[in-house]
Amino acid sequence: MSREGVAAVDRALTILDVFMNGEGSLTLTEISKRSGFYKSTTLRLTESLEKFGYLRRQEDGAYRLGPKLLYLGSLYQKYFRSADLIVPVLRKLAADLQEGASFFIREKDTRVCLHRVDAPRSVRDSVHEGDALPLQVGASGHVIMAFSGATGAKYDTIRRRLYEISLGERDPEVGAVAAPVFSIGQELAGVISVSGPRYRFDESKIEEIIPVLVRRAAELSVSLGSRWPADASEAAA
Repeated sequence: MSREGVAAVDRALTILDVFMNGEGSLTLTEISKRSGFYKSTTLRLTESLEKFGYLRRQEDGAYRLGPKLLYLGSLYQKYFRSADLIVPVLRKLAADLQEGASFFIREKDTRVCLHRVDAPRSVRDSVHEGDALPLQVGASGHVIMAFSGATGAKYDTIRRRLYEISLGERDPEVGAVAAPVFSIGQELAGVISVSGPRYRFDESKIEEIIPVLVRRAAELSVSLGSRWPADASEAAA
């Protein structure tokens, strides 16, 4: 079975993608230039997208995203269950890195473990779904603080590199690496972390974890309707 898709659909979706940078409206020329399509092709596509409510043409001739996308977004949110997207990512992390993987969200002055997949090993750290842990200590807590407006050199560093490491901070026997996950509007959705016994979190292990964790955080952000920040200023926005 072919997985190449339908060219016309691909082009139409490419038109919608050019609005991903957040501009309120774009002219036909701007859309054509950003999509790489001829202006005549762009016009036909925008007319079809406008017909079905995916684009709306303004009085000045420029185009903006249409109401159909808001409707689809509301349907997505209505039927979306976080476990459907997050837990498979945690399973992959646990399998790839042989350590526990967790997803934390902020709840007032704590971080709560929303989802957890244990390491496939007999010796592992103890984190359970529903556990409420302090924000001020631990890699996940620091990442949440960094993307919740906390100021200072420590949080500037986290926002710049998009991960944090903690060795024996909350528990002297536990090490962890955490990265942010973003949702629609570049809002912080939560934090994914990889954790385990501190003695296994030596320099080589941490170097192995970081690129895998960051890649999974970026993939999950895309699944939640966001995109991975291109630079530190965008991450801090």
